[in-house]
Amino acid sequence: MIAELQLDLARMRAARPEAGPVRMGRVVACDGGLIEVAGLPLPVGSLGVVENGADSECLAEVIGFRAGHSLMMLLGDTMLLRPRAGVRGLGHPGEVRVGEALLGRAVDALGEPIDGGPRPDLPHAWPLAGTREGALERASVEHPFDCGVRAINALATMGVGQRLGIMAGSGVGKSVLVDTIAGHAVADVTVVALIGERAREVSDFVNRHMAGHRRGGIVVVAVPADHAPNLRLRAAQYASSIAEYFRSQGKRVLLILDSLTRVAHAARELALVLGEPGAARGYPPSALAAITRLVERAGNSARTGGAVTGIYTVLADGDDGNDPVVDTARAILDGHIVLSRELAQRGHYPAIDIPASLSRVMDELVTPEVARAARGLRALIATREANRDLVLMGAYRAGSDPQLDSALAMSGAIDAFLTQERGAAEALGPSHAALTALMGEAEGA
Repeated sequence: MIAELQLDLARMRAARPEAGPVRMGRVVACDGGLIEVAGLPLPVGSLGVVENGADSECLAEVIGFRAGHSLMMLLGDTMLLRPRAGVRGLGHPGEVRVGEALLGRAVDALGEPIDGGPRPDLPHAWPLAGTREGALERASVEHPFDCGVRAINALATMGVGQRLGIMAGSGVGKSVLVDTIAGHAVADVTVVALIGERAREVSDFVNRHMAGHRRGGIVVVAVPADHAPNLRLRAAQYASSIAEYFRSQGKRVLLILDSLTRVAHAARELALVLGEPGAARGYPPSALAAITRLVERAGNSARTGGAVTGIYTVLADGDDGNDPVVDTARAILDGHIVLSRELAQRGHYPAIDIPASLSRVMDELVTPEVARAARGLRALIATREANRDLVLMGAYRAGSDPQLDSALAMSGAIDAFLTQERGAAEALGPSHAALTALMGEAEGA
């Protein structure tokens, strides 16, 4: 406790007090979670403090303006607002604080600690919306990325600076797969954003990953499902800003955002509050555009040599692969991993649908032998799954299809190769070696 007070005192001494008057506004209208403030023309994205009494205040964010009034939404829990409540601006509009002190910490969307530790000392400012770079300033994906999952390493090899989506319905294993990747992927810094998840999952994740030897290289930004939509959206932007900051230091960063769909839901709530009409199945255009802006912030930097490798989970509502969020993410990402509910029900982990999954940069990252072996194994898996019902009914006669005969003969070896114990990891090199050995046996047979 004394140490925390000493840190706070040191920050107060270093802080430069702002000279001049403090601009104040007044709440003139409140409609649900949306409040109108007169006399405080702050830019969109700015934070303000609503003073609702002598000992009652909360944070709010500017999300728009109308007829000279700033439209704000509360960031914390709802409170009993009173007419003419005072509102004052807070901090620097559009900026967040970042720094090395975030390593090994779990924070919320405002940078406040949620792990019980002291408030981190963050000396650097970074734009919340990121720094836009030219297309030619993004370096190509040239080096393979080891995510620790054999099936992905071998059959959908990722690259450093790639953006990959993990797409599935609810309860199919996205979070478990993300947990494995976060614990075993090879990166200088890992930034994990848990957006709209259950509070229990957030607590379990922090307890697992903040106790081991990797703690000093991981940052967790978490906002559970019961928080305000603008806070959830802000958490995704803050995690991307942290990743960009470490990339500017020349580091290879892994950014995991779970989930992109929850971000789209939050952006949809904000857009509907502001009166934007729903277009694609209730999603306003700005909600889908938020996905594109977030994904485009990841990638390689030709200027610093750093990289942000992005892994984004996408929840397919109702297991619909043509859901607007899934379709938008698939179009902008550099690859996607599709999880199958049918495989999950068989106890197959990770439940990756290999024929439906791909990495658009794999052929540039692996040797021709590995690429050829991956294509061969994909063909065997696709043939086996396409004829699964025919074989189970006993309607297939051996010898009719040599490729199907080979797939059935290797079925046990293929399943053993694709499955992996939860929490276990296999590096990139052994994954490729196991793949070529497996297909060598197939060709020999």
